[in-house]
Amino acid sequence: CQFLYILCLLQEPSLYTVKAVFILDNDGNRLLAKYYDETYPSIKEQRNFEKNVFNKTYKTDSEIAFLEGMTIIYKSSIDLYFYVVGSSQENELMLMAVVTCLFDALMQLLRKNVEKRSLLENLDGAFLVLDEIVDGGVILESDPQQVLQKVNRVDENPFSEHSVTQVLQSAKEQIKWSILK
Repeated sequence: CQFLYILCLLQEPSLYTVKAVFILDNDGNRLLAKYYDETYPSIKEQRNFEKNVFNKTYKTDSEIAFLEGMTIIYKSSIDLYFYVVGSSQENELMLMAVVTCLFDALMQLLRKNVEKRSLLENLDGAFLVLDEIVDGGVILESDPQQVLQKVNRVDENPFSEHSVTQVLQSAKEQIKWSILK
């Protein structure tokens, strides 16, 4: 009876479908990563997991892998590898929707130039895109057009990156002058 109760708990549906999303270059180096639970709590554990995933997937043409009790959906483009990780019980189609939305939104954001250099130059936009797709492991959006509309609204915010940079520069100058007095 207790075994059935534990089995039901393991298969209970949850909104928290995504455990991690990361993008690696063609050498397996991390370019962007977000982990949404404590499965891999330290950066060392995360990087080891990413290395294992990359070693298992970089020479294959499939779109799905199973490793360390995780379902991994992935896609490659030029010199980038896009990964979405879920539990072993997770619906692969849901995870595929996330990786497809991420790739398509980044393709539009990067003007169809989805490669390492372009991604690194627009890393802030890439994180915004990811944050609009997944929040805390919950899939929020799977339509790349909707994601880009939301990201563009953030860019139109009067407190843009430029404004924040100006505020930080002003604060640095005030601190400098207060120290020099």
